[in-house]
Amino acid sequence: MDNTVGDFLQSRRARIQPEDVGLPPYGRRRVPGLRREEVAQLAGVSVDYYIRLEQGRGKNVSDAVLDAVARVLRLDPTEHAHLRDLARPGRAAPAAPSGGVRPGVRLLLDSMADCPAMVIDHRMDVLAWNALGDAVHGFAGDASRRNMPRRVFLDPEAADLYPEWAAVAAETVAYLRFGAGRHPDDQRLTALIGELSMKSEHFRRLWADHLVREKTYGVKRISHPVVGELNLGYETLALPGDADRTVVVYTAPPGSGAAERLAVLASWSAGERSASADASAPEVSSPDAPSPGAFRQR
Repeated sequence: MDNTVGDFLQSRRARIQPEDVGLPPYGRRRVPGLRREEVAQLAGVSVDYYIRLEQGRGKNVSDAVLDAVARVLRLDPTEHAHLRDLARPGRAAPAAPSGGVRPGVRLLLDSMADCPAMVIDHRMDVLAWNALGDAVHGFAGDASRRNMPRRVFLDPEAADLYPEWAAVAAETVAYLRFGAGRHPDDQRLTALIGELSMKSEHFRRLWADHLVREKTYGVKRISHPVVGELNLGYETLALPGDADRTVVVYTAPPGSGAAERLAVLASWSAGERSASADASAPEVSSPDAPSPGAFRQR
């Protein structure tokens, strides 16, 4: 995995011009942005110390130094946390176990019947969902859809599903990189990043940008094949006791077109489930009993 502290710091240095931090833009620059020497000067550390940090030899670096570097490079809180994870990998979170979710979490999902909801982990594997979440995303019918990065970058229908595909792709990569920083020894995550890098040029380009974001809240546009376009807000809720798993809940304002289409989708989904249950039910031997399909044909 290429998410070294040096790669990240170099990408952040490239965003800032000398004049942005009050330095004269003197001399020819081989690379864009600030030089290592300038970052060290502004952070109040020696050049040698900063170089060791970029080379990954600063495992005992203090919070004060990382805070100073973050200030100079204008890192946002998520980037700042990512820098701490990369600079001190021994203190990063251990690889999270795979598996399902607690029964109580499943009950929580099912209780939100009017909102599509799902549980994802730091690999963006979808671990559980409710009925409306399945109706929106189709998790139950296709296991290949249960990893969001694979779906975004490898599913040929993703661009049709997400009208703002470029934004969704960038957000997905940024969140995946944040997880990679927290779990540098997660072999499954490393394999996922390698697979996406091999199979998707778009993923490779975005991964090289070293963008990092947490998945918190936002708006997602989905072009659904049954009900059309859904403009949904989403919120992510941390699960106590499962630090790397979050509940993602999609919402629509009451009375909005999106809310009406969600209601139609919920009704359609319930009908599909009922029809599926009828089709799989054992036949009644009584000659007077109607077949399960008879009700659907009326």
